[in-house]
Amino acid sequence: MPNASISVLAEAVQYNCHVSDARHGADDSLCIYLMKMREYFRWEKHLPYGASLEREQVGEWLQAREQLWEELEEAQMRPIEIDGERYDPFDAEAINNRIAPLGLVYSGGLGNRAKPHFVLGALEQRRSSDGYSVFVVADEYARDLSAPPAMTLGRTIFVRRESLRRYLWEKLEGWRWHRPDNALGRAFACYDFDGALESSLEAMTAREIKALLLHEQGEYEAGQRLGEDWNAMLAVLVHTPAELMARAVRDHLADCLVTLPTLADAGEPASLHFYIGTLTGMRLHLFPALKDAYAAWLETDATGAFAQLADQGRAHWEQVAEEMLALYRRHGGATPRALSDASPAGLPDAIRLLVESRRL
Repeated sequence: MPNASISVLAEAVQYNCHVSDARHGADDSLCIYLMKMREYFRWEKHLPYGASLEREQVGEWLQAREQLWEELEEAQMRPIEIDGERYDPFDAEAINNRIAPLGLVYSGGLGNRAKPHFVLGALEQRRSSDGYSVFVVADEYARDLSAPPAMTLGRTIFVRRESLRRYLWEKLEGWRWHRPDNALGRAFACYDFDGALESSLEAMTAREIKALLLHEQGEYEAGQRLGEDWNAMLAVLVHTPAELMARAVRDHLADCLVTLPTLADAGEPASLHFYIGTLTGMRLHLFPALKDAYAAWLETDATGAFAQLADQGRAHWEQVAEEMLALYRRHGGATPRALSDASPAGLPDAIRLLVESRRL
């Protein structure tokens, strides 16, 4: 880390990361949690990818970290203090205005299940285009357990190079357990991971950061179309299956707006394989036609099926999203009755039934 003042700032951000993890560390299944903790240990100890982790050291660190989280379960987020001035930890714009001269970038926002995500890192690049700004984060000095490689907050897109690299590493590690012949394996086969791990990770990161930015550009455009009511609706749906569906619908809209047509036009096998290979869970359940388009591409080597599906999906998912918003408004927004899973008339159930009926 460059200097002592930045270290103090990183400690302040890391405290809020610990508070967030204390509240949400148990959100994942045990298997996923332990995998994340192993890589969190690797990041915190500055260990290289591929380095074997001593089980005893990881175990002791894990026990200490869980003890810390237990102590912070009822703690509140602290303001970020810079030169005597205090800032709300979610006021990323104001904080970035102060730390940009130091070559730093900060992000603070809510992710899945309303989990707060914070990061402080080195500013690699900043640019503005078409009404939004893009910050690219290089080395990260403070972060929480879950480190989303990208996040769009209002008119600002944050892309995290180090988190993307670690995400790719985790995907590679998971795939290597059984090495199935699938889309993810075909994506990895485009690189020499067995013979040149670090350079292959760097090459894949450089390629996929472009695709990541495409998705966030789509997120921004989707946000412009759907308006602020969408985030208000998400707040009502937190911790329900309908939240996962809502996020998947918006992800598909974003990808059909920008990611999928651009990838289809470029026709890069590595990125197309990786896009399909990481399509799991709710996103795959709601959009099985993507698998059909992938099969057509494998057979013909032509990306026309992807382009056609993007056109179809763009109209389809925007319509589904608008119907979801109509349900939200009809239910009067965030009311206790709307949050009741037990009531068939509750908003989460209504949205779940709607989206399930509109799979593509």
